[in-house]
Amino acid sequence: MSVRTSRTSRTRLATAAVGVVLAALSVSACTGNGDTGDIATTTGPTLRAAGSASPSPASPAPAAPAGSAGTTGKPSAAAVASTGAKPGASAPASKPSGGPAPEAAKPVTCTGDNTRTTAAPLNRPVNHMLLTVTNTGSGTCYLYGYPAVRFGEAQSVPPVITDSKPQAVVTLKPGESGYASVNLSSTDGTDSANGHTVNSLVVYFHGPSGNESVGAGSQPSLPAKGVYVDDSLKVTYWQQSMDDATSW
Repeated sequence: MSVRTSRTSRTRLATAAVGVVLAALSVSACTGNGDTGDIATTTGPTLRAAGSASPSPASPAPAAPAGSAGTTGKPSAAAVASTGAKPGASAPASKPSGGPAPEAAKPVTCTGDNTRTTAAPLNRPVNHMLLTVTNTGSGTCYLYGYPAVRFGEAQSVPPVITDSKPQAVVTLKPGESGYASVNLSSTDGTDSANGHTVNSLVVYFHGPSGNESVGAGSQPSLPAKGVYVDDSLKVTYWQQSMDDATSW
């Protein structure tokens, strides 16, 4: 009796186990065929991860600073009010400061109109006088040739010492000076014919050709007692330096 009871219990337990398995299979089959909601819940996160991510909302555009132009390129009302400019009006072009550069003055001939002349007797060499011509103009001038001097009432100008001719024309910038010396009389008295004292002097200037005087002459002052001249009177060419002028 006990053996049969034991077998019967085992049979019931096996049957119950089979029933549980069949019930589980039935539930699984029903779920796979019709209940789609549970599938979506179970597999939803996996499907979303596999798909493309949803686009994030666009960031708002930065606000334009007050007074700046909008998208149309026109200034805002605040900018117009602060600057006083009229809408649509362009800023006036700036004008260059100052006028055109002045053209450099062209060199001219030195004359009594653009120079100042002085006459000073020299102790060495004796019986000599130094003529100094200073450019008082605003541009360069040229001292051509030699001074054509007239002492007193003389009707002719004295000759020039030919060996004193410089290699280049004497050029005077504004404020600069040129020089020439005058041999007034003989130092040994051999050429003292027609010697006399004069109290006035006029200095004339040669042009580029050297054949005639041009422009106004100068009348430098002489010493109150006058100067003595004779037939040995002669002059040097214009020189750029005083030393060259007084070496003859």
